[in-house]
Amino acid sequence: MIYPTPEQLSENGKYNRYTLVIASAKCARAITDEYVEQRTVAEKLISNKETDKSIASMIKKEIRDEKAVTTAVNRLKDGEYVIADETVPEGTTM
Repeated sequence: MIYPTPEQLSENGKYNRYTLVIASAKCARAITDEYVEQRTVAEKLISNKETDKSIASMIKKEIRDEKAVTTAVNRLKDGEYVIADETVPEGTTM
């Protein structure tokens, strides 16, 4: 079971589970892309002998140690990512 629950993420029923799944998947994809970008930069620095750090130390701990979906759900919960759903009018609460 993942925390927070879908009910906690739905903002009092504003979003259905399908919307939450799509938003989480898009966030997870962005996090994976962020990881790949950071790893590529780290590998270039190491191959050019510009640093003596390890690859792991040059990648953000959050995206290096956690699963992408877990990080995405946490970012949605913390408000770092916002669900843009045009089907829900602004200011609407259910």
